[in-house]
Amino acid sequence: MQNIYRKSLEATMYYDDIPVLKYKIYYPCIVSRSESAKNINNFYYLNAKASEDYCRTVLYQMARENAKDSTDRPFNNYEFMVDFTVTYNQCCIISLYMDTYTYTGGAHGNTIRKSNTWNLKTGKLMQLGDVYPLTPDSLIDLQECIQQQISERLQGDPGIYFDNYKFLLRDNFNASNFFLQPLNGIIYYQQYDIAPYSTGIPEFYFPICNVC
Repeated sequence: MQNIYRKSLEATMYYDDIPVLKYKIYYPCIVSRSESAKNINNFYYLNAKASEDYCRTVLYQMARENAKDSTDRPFNNYEFMVDFTVTYNQCCIISLYMDTYTYTGGAHGNTIRKSNTWNLKTGKLMQLGDVYPLTPDSLIDLQECIQQQISERLQGDPGIYFDNYKFLLRDNFNASNFFLQPLNGIIYYQQYDIAPYSTGIPEFYFPICNVC
C-alpha cells in the first residue's frame, strides 16, 4: 500500500470587491521516490495547474462579465471544485477517480468524473481489458449485467433512470469510465448519460480478474 496525501490549489477571485469565483483543486501525491510515482505525481500536478489556469482565465472572465451585467446582490459566485477518492491501493496498483464540479449559475452545477488505474511497477495506466476479459461476447455480458442492476434498482425506486436506459447504457458505454475496488470493479456513467440529474453519477459492479 502506498501513502497518498492531498495537495491543493485554491483561491477566491474578485471583481470590484465582489467575490465572483471560488476554486479549490485537490490532487493526489504519492509518497515514493520511485520514478513511476514521480511521473504519476507530475501528471496530476500538471492537470491541476491546467485546471487552475482555466479558472483564472476562461472561467474568471465569464464570472466577471456575469457580475458586471447582473443586478443581483449579493452576486451568486461561480464555483470550481475538484476532489479525488482513492478506491484501490494494493499490490502496486492504485485506482482513483476525480470529480470536477462546476457551478456557473442556475439551479445547480454539473459534475464530470474521470478515473485512472495505475500500475506502479510500470508507471502505466491500466485499461479495462487488463482486469476484465474484453471480447465482443464479454462486453455484451457486461452490459447485460449493468442492465440487470438497473432493473433491480428501478423496482425499489422507479424513475431514477431514463425510460430508454437499455439503449443509452450501450450507446454511452465508455471503457475508460471504470475504477477498481478491493473486491470488484466499477463502471460509471456521467450525469445525464442514462439518468436524470437527481440520480447523480450511476455506478455498477462488475467482476475483475488478474488483480490481487
